[in-house]
Amino acid sequence: MTLSSIALLATYLGAVVALGYPLGLYMARVYDGTSPVLRGLAPFERLFYRAAGVREDEDMPWSRYALAVLVFNVLGVVVVYALQRLQGSLALNPDGLGAVSPEVSFNTAVSFASNTNWQAYGGETTLSYLTQMVGLTVQNFVSAATGMAVLIALVRGMTRKNAIGIGSFWVDLVRTTLYVLLPLSFVLAIVLVSQGVVQTLAPHATAHLLDATTRTDGSVIVDQLLALGPAASQVAIKQLGTNGGGFFNVNSAHPFENPTPLSNFLECASILLLPAALCFTFGELVKDRRQGWAVLASMLAIFIPLAILAIGVESAGNPLLTSLDVDQVATALSGGGNMEGKEVRFGPAESAIWAVSTTAASNGSVNAMHDSFMPLGGLAPMWLMQLGEIIFGGVGSGLYGMIVYAIIAVFIAGLMVGRTPEYLGKKIESYEMKMASLVILLPSAAVLLGTAIASATDVGTATLGNPGIHGFSEILYAFSSGANNNGSAFGGITVSGTFYATAIGICMWIGRYWVIVPVLAIAGSLARKKSIPASVGTLPTHDPLFVALLVSTIVLVGALTFIPALALGPIVEHLELGALVASH
Repeated sequence: MTLSSIALLATYLGAVVALGYPLGLYMARVYDGTSPVLRGLAPFERLFYRAAGVREDEDMPWSRYALAVLVFNVLGVVVVYALQRLQGSLALNPDGLGAVSPEVSFNTAVSFASNTNWQAYGGETTLSYLTQMVGLTVQNFVSAATGMAVLIALVRGMTRKNAIGIGSFWVDLVRTTLYVLLPLSFVLAIVLVSQGVVQTLAPHATAHLLDATTRTDGSVIVDQLLALGPAASQVAIKQLGTNGGGFFNVNSAHPFENPTPLSNFLECASILLLPAALCFTFGELVKDRRQGWAVLASMLAIFIPLAILAIGVESAGNPLLTSLDVDQVATALSGGGNMEGKEVRFGPAESAIWAVSTTAASNGSVNAMHDSFMPLGGLAPMWLMQLGEIIFGGVGSGLYGMIVYAIIAVFIAGLMVGRTPEYLGKKIESYEMKMASLVILLPSAAVLLGTAIASATDVGTATLGNPGIHGFSEILYAFSSGANNNGSAFGGITVSGTFYATAIGICMWIGRYWVIVPVLAIAGSLARKKSIPASVGTLPTHDPLFVALLVSTIVLVGALTFIPALALGPIVEHLELGALVASH
C-alpha cells in the first residue's frame, strides 16, 4: 500500500467528516422544527400536506407509523412495476424500448422501493427515459427518505418520555425530501454536468468508427451507438441517497456517468456523506453530541482496516502473475496492481476505496467490477454487507442498525455486571431484545438460506459464469447484496431469470421491511418508558470503552454468522491461489 493510497483514503474520509458535521447539525434543526430554512419554506411545505390530506401535527403510534411506511412503499412497487410493463406504449421512449419481463419488473420494483437498487438488467438497453425518471429516480428519493424517517422515529422514541406517538411518517418523508435530499442532489447534479455527466432527453447518438470492425457473422460495423439520457439527475441522488442503481449498465465505471477524477471523488464521497452526517444529527437530537461521535468512531474502527485490506491486496496485484514475471509495479504511466475489471483512469486504489465505501454504505454503485478483485479484496466488501449494512450503511437504515447493535451491546454489558441495561436513559428489557434479535437474524437467514438453496439446485447453478469456489462466492455475494439492501454484484452470474429475480426480490423485501417493523416497535416501546437519570452504575455509551464493546459485538456476531460461509468462498479461494503460486 503506497503513501499516495493512504493520503487518498485520509483525504476522502476527512472530506466526509468535515462536510458531514455541519450537514448533520442542519438536519437536526430540520427534524426538530427549528431550522430557519424550514420556517421560511413552511407555507410551501403545507401545500403538500393539504394536497395529501395530511395533518402536520399528527403524532402516530409506532404501529400506524409502520403501516404508513409499508403502504407507501407497496404503492411505489406497484407504480414502478406498471411503468416497466407499459413503457413500450408510453412517452419519453425515443429508442422504442419494449416492455420489461414480469420477473425483472418485479425484481426492479422491489429493488428500488427498498433502497437496494439491485439491477438484473442493462439500464440503457432496457428502460425508457420515463421509467428511469418517474419510476427509478423518484424511488431513489423516497426510499432514501423512508430510511431517514424511520431513524428519526427511533430517535424520538429514545428522547420522549411516557409517550405513545413517535411522529408523523408523512411529515418526516416530506421534510427529508424537500429540505435535505432535493437541494443536495440539485447541487451535485449541476457539478456533475459540468464534469461531463450526460443530462439530455435526446435519443442515442451515432459515432463513426475510425477503423471498421467485423462481427462473427462476417458483417462489417462502421458506426457505434452511444447511449444518452437524463443520467446526472439520477446519479446525484443514487449516490447521496445510498441507492446505487446506475443509469448505465456498468454504473459509475461508464465515462458518461463518471468521466473525470473530480466526478469520481465527489460521487465516492457522496456515498458516505449522509450516513456520516446522520451520526451528528443523532448526537444533536439526543442532546449529547458525544453519542454521535462514539457511533461514528465505531463505524470507522471497522471501515478503515477493511479499506486498508482491500487497497493493499488490489494494489499488490495478482501473485500468480508476479510468479510469471508479469510487471505489476505502479509507475508514472501505470497504476500497477490488479487491473483486471478496473478502469485505467481510476486504478486499484480508487477502485478499492469505492468498493468498500459502496458496500459499507448500502449504496451498491461501482466504478470497477468486484468479481475481478482478488479473493481477499472481494471478501472485504462482501463482509461489510454481511455485517448488516451498518458500517455507515444506508441513509437512516445504517444508523438505526447501529443503534440496534448498541442496544445489544449494553444488554451484554448489563448481563456481565448483573445490572439492568440502559441506553440513553431507557431500560433495555426483553421486548427490545426480541425485536433487536429479529433485526439481526432475519437478513442473515435470508442470505444463508438463499445461498444454500441456490448452491444445492440446478436452477441456482445453471447461470453461473464460474464453477467451483468462485461460483459459490458469486452466489453468496448476490444474496448478501440483496438481503442487506446493497445492490452491488460480483457479476459472472446471470440473475435476470425467474429463479434469481424472484428469490433476490424476496430477500430484498425481507431485508428492508422485516427490519423496519421491529425497529419501529423498539421506538414505540422506548417512547412509552420513563427516562432514568444516569447513576454511578450506568455504563457510559460515549467513551472509548463502549466503542470497543460495540465494535466487538458487531465483529463477533458477523464472525459467528458468516465466517463458515466465507471459508467456503473467498478464504479458501485465497488459500488455493497461494498453493498455485507455491507450485510455480
